[in-house]
Amino acid sequence: MNAVGTAPTAAGHGPALQVAHPAVTVRRTVHPVDTARLGRLAIASLHAELACAPKPGLVTPFSAGSHADMDAGTFLRSLFALRHYYRQIASAGAQDAPFEVLRTLGIAAEAAMLRATNGVNTHRGAIFSLGLLVASAARGRAHSGTALAAEQVCLQVQHWADDLIQAPLNADSPGQRARAQHRVAGVREQAAGGFPLLRELTVPALRDALGAGLPREAALCHTLMQLVAVVDDLNLLHRGGAAGLAWAKAEATAFLHAGGAHSADWRQRLARIDAGFVARRLSPGGSADLLACAWFLLQQEGA
Repeated sequence: MNAVGTAPTAAGHGPALQVAHPAVTVRRTVHPVDTARLGRLAIASLHAELACAPKPGLVTPFSAGSHADMDAGTFLRSLFALRHYYRQIASAGAQDAPFEVLRTLGIAAEAAMLRATNGVNTHRGAIFSLGLLVASAARGRAHSGTALAAEQVCLQVQHWADDLIQAPLNADSPGQRARAQHRVAGVREQAAGGFPLLRELTVPALRDALGAGLPREAALCHTLMQLVAVVDDLNLLHRGGAAGLAWAKAEATAFLHAGGAHSADWRQRLARIDAGFVARRLSPGGSADLLACAWFLLQQEGA
């Protein structure tokens, strides 16, 4: 028995599902899913977010950003600890496992992350959001036999909406305290709604940036600033309050109005913005999680 309570093959094969009916039994084929590949894409997406620079207030290979307790090495240790989690949650999704199985896998992954980082939270948000998206992508492939469009993967997370809303929260976490204080929706509400910020903003913005010919790093940085300009990022609210969030949004908006990453001097301008974020100890970690999720969603379309 594996961690999700079933024994799939290495490729994620599962049995056909039978649906009882008074007069007829309908047999639905469950298609094989390469869960290992989906897991690798998830880790690669988190690494792509880490690697792009400059990113205001965020950890990069060259800077710890606004963080005194973590750097790129901390993130890499965390990614190594999570390398099996995304494959496991893909297997669970491919087998239509209930939400409680996904939640149990996420709790175990968070514990593994904290052990690897000596208690530093590097990827708690990504364990939740990206984990659900990986499970949804695998579930969609198992049912349809093909990769789903990014937007459809997001929408299918609503399959677990009722359980998502009812799941217990850690009311003492910084994000939840900021959410309650400022009365903004959190990531749980985003997930239950089919991730509208991903469907309506992040994925289209990243598609457009790549379609316009921007290299990966520039496209990711440009999309990140589009997120910072509009998202009520709980990390920004926790660190800077409403005033800090408003300042960050204004800086991102000004960057975009000046051409964003389409301008020749975008790196220099973004580095100056980064210095301002660091001086104010601001870090848009929620937006960074959405960015990694969007990169995964686009990459899984062709995988």
